[in-house]
Amino acid sequence: MISKSVLFRQHHFLELLKTFDLEKGPIDVFVSLYFRHHPQLGSKDRLFIVERIYKYFRWKLLIEALVKEGTSLFDLLEQEFPAQKDLPPHVRVSFPENLFQVLQKSFSDETEQVCLACNEKAPITIRVNPIKTTRAFVQERLRAYEIESEEIEEAPLALKLNRRVNLAQLQEFKEGLFEMQDAGSQKVASLLEVKAGDQVLDYCAGSGGKTLAFAHRMNGKGQIFLYDVRKSALDEAKKRLCRAGVQNMQIIYPEEKEKLSRLKGKMDWVLLDVPCTGTGTLRRNPDLKWKFSEATLSSLLQEQRAIFTEGVFYLKPGGSLIYATCSILRDENEDQLSWFLENFPVEMVNPPFSSLPSKDMDGFFSVRLRRK
Repeated sequence: MISKSVLFRQHHFLELLKTFDLEKGPIDVFVSLYFRHHPQLGSKDRLFIVERIYKYFRWKLLIEALVKEGTSLFDLLEQEFPAQKDLPPHVRVSFPENLFQVLQKSFSDETEQVCLACNEKAPITIRVNPIKTTRAFVQERLRAYEIESEEIEEAPLALKLNRRVNLAQLQEFKEGLFEMQDAGSQKVASLLEVKAGDQVLDYCAGSGGKTLAFAHRMNGKGQIFLYDVRKSALDEAKKRLCRAGVQNMQIIYPEEKEKLSRLKGKMDWVLLDVPCTGTGTLRRNPDLKWKFSEATLSSLLQEQRAIFTEGVFYLKPGGSLIYATCSILRDENEDQLSWFLENFPVEMVNPPFSSLPSKDMDGFFSVRLRRK
């Protein structure tokens, strides 16, 4: 017999699923709002619902196929899925057929394995802020909350946590000792080998995650300029940078085009963390794959080229640009790199960094280019 608490949680799971609109997502924001409007849900209730909502969106296509065959939705959410050899490949791995076909262009025979990796749970990773503390000190403080952590070799400031908690409520977070950030994102930021006195433009800054990851290397000297077309994201970046103790930064809002134009030809570094399909982060944003379309990909490719065309000329001669995506698609990564090298006065400094979703990090691509 199913307990009242489980029935209560299942009811809210179904209500959330029924009211969520894929076109208005993202799912994480919607879930947070749902919980805010239903304060009767305790922490265990929320954890139950979140785990199953994310599993549902990761495995939506396969779940729908198995439910049609008569298996209970909630039974499916409580089990591992055995191999379904009689179903089409894209259904077996629960990917929309159009996205599966695009992935095949990049991964050929390995496509199914890549899709399965994208359906796993993502690691819970933070980045320690060396302006204020050390990795060992943060590990010690986390143990007071019964949170164990392990270091990640490729990201010297990263800690992978053993369980999910509301990190934003911890005093250590409020003090700016750490930020939530995937190890792959930290690795991308490490390609900016900035030093004290440099002039740096984070051109698609968003809420400042990459800037937070490299700012400490400038020792408060030089300037970091953050620009984005989204004012709300820049407002959030300002709060995060202040909390982290980063003072050598200037926010440039969308309406301040003249201020931005004065930076052309003067930057030692430009970071272009461009809008993309987000296919490297589907474990964290599983609803994204159900919104994918070839038209959206085509539009993003044009936008990425437009951003590069604008961003590259903020560099002074000899300056370096980092082009980065959280995509695993060749179209947005290697193919775009080839186009940049063919059409602009730039040269590749190092081989590109790329990662696929793994136990330690999400999928990213980045490359350092130097202006001739």
